[in-house]
Amino acid sequence: MNRVRKGDAGLVARQLYYEQLLFWKNPFRAVFTIGFSVIFLLLLAGSVGNSRSSLLGGLREVQYYVPGFAAYGVMSACFNTLAISLVVRRETGVLKRLRLSPLPTWVMVASTFLSSLVVSLLEVIVLLLVGRLAFSVTLPANFLAFVVAIVVGAVCFTAMGIAASTVIPNEEAAGPIVSIVFFVLLFLSGLWYALTPSSVLAKVAGYFPVRPMILATFAPFDRLPGTSPWAWHDIAVMAIWGAAGVVVSVRRFAWEPHRSG
Repeated sequence: MNRVRKGDAGLVARQLYYEQLLFWKNPFRAVFTIGFSVIFLLLLAGSVGNSRSSLLGGLREVQYYVPGFAAYGVMSACFNTLAISLVVRRETGVLKRLRLSPLPTWVMVASTFLSSLVVSLLEVIVLLLVGRLAFSVTLPANFLAFVVAIVVGAVCFTAMGIAASTVIPNEEAAGPIVSIVFFVLLFLSGLWYALTPSSVLAKVAGYFPVRPMILATFAPFDRLPGTSPWAWHDIAVMAIWGAAGVVVSVRRFAWEPHRSG
């Protein structure tokens, strides 16, 4: 177990810098990662216009889509991109070489998480700007509640992304496995359309972390009287899944490739 020593913060900052260089070195992946949620928001918001949803208490549907796709951006960066990246690094021997280097393990983990968080925050800022300037979306009534939902979600899905990487056998399977699981949960969790809260689908989806992430991010945007910007139940669900992800990651994480020979 590596001890935290004086000057390790500088190591984290330097490794974060390298992680960001690695991310932006591939412009296609970077633009696709950040722009995918923006494109979906423009398509859906443009199609619904100023229509209002009875399931949202008469709120404009675009007021739901902006925080929903902000949540999507965080989940995509911290789960999809991270899980696939870790599998590729493991199977190509990059993780093994890092393990043998003087770099403390916790520095690598911290810099990886912070890099995912930086990308997530950039996506969130872009989506808020697009929502506000293009569709006159009302910004969160409580920015602290919004930030807490984003950070807890980022921690949760980062832990789950690392955990998911431990059960994927090889880099060829990483993309299909992660994408199928993620997009099925997105479809069932009401990202593309608001769900009736009392429906069976909403209740079942509430046990998984995707719907709580969407609801916790949307709560500060919900300006209806009597609503709270703090979705404590959904934040707690994400925290539980995040803790489970940490346990799986610690028990199963491998530095060496899974393939033999």
